Amino acid sequence: MERLNLKETPLEERPREKMKRLGPGALKNHELMAVILGKGSRKEGVIERAMRIVDQYRNWDLLRGQSVQELQASLDLPFTQACQVAAVFELGKRLFKETDEIFLSSPKSVFNYSRSMASLKKEHLKGLYLDTRNKLVREEIISIGTLNSSPAHPREVFQPAIESSCAAVIIVHNHPSGDPTPSELDIALTKRLAQAGKLLEIPLLDHVIVAKKGFVSLKEMGVIE
Repeated sequence: MERLNLKETPLEERPREKMKRLGPGALKNHELMAVILGKGSRKEGVIERAMRIVDQYRNWDLLRGQSVQELQASLDLPFTQACQVAAVFELGKRLFKETDEIFLSSPKSVFNYSRSMASLKKEHLKGLYLDTRNKLVREEIISIGTLNSSPAHPREVFQPAIESSCAAVIIVHNHPSGDPTPSELDIALTKRLAQAGKLLEIPLLDHVIVAKKGFVSLKEMGVIE
């Protein structure tokens, strides 16, 4: 993996500055982890370390039965940072128990889950990743665009689904204008992602646009077969 030096990252793209500017919801998982860790080492920058931890956490069930010492050894962390990560995991387990499952089985349920995006000043494109029962197992901010656009490549949309062995994907983005009517670019992007999903056998179930005036489902519009 290419060495990731925080000092070489533009100031506005560093996790803390990005959180201050856009809010915590705009940060990717590894960026949130970098904020928690605070710093890296001479051999491993904080961003690089955060990406490694998030990747390993996705593949291991670290919340079950791991002591701080075991976590320290598993993730090759100093004791203090192992305590920080363990505390975050435990807090998350307490606040969001496994019984609080989220099912996204209709455009309305997607809108209800994502309606807070309507107040964002820039377009945010988010991927919602589901299992075979349409239970949400992961979500990712795919891109943050300008006032009028939020470009995305199929690779960026489907890579998290492949990594997490998800069965299907829903994408959702906001229109800061307040009008959820899809643009030609929205329709073209949806068709492109739906085609990519067919090739990968990870179907794109819907593309929901949320705005202050409501929401639109491109599946209901017939854009997705």
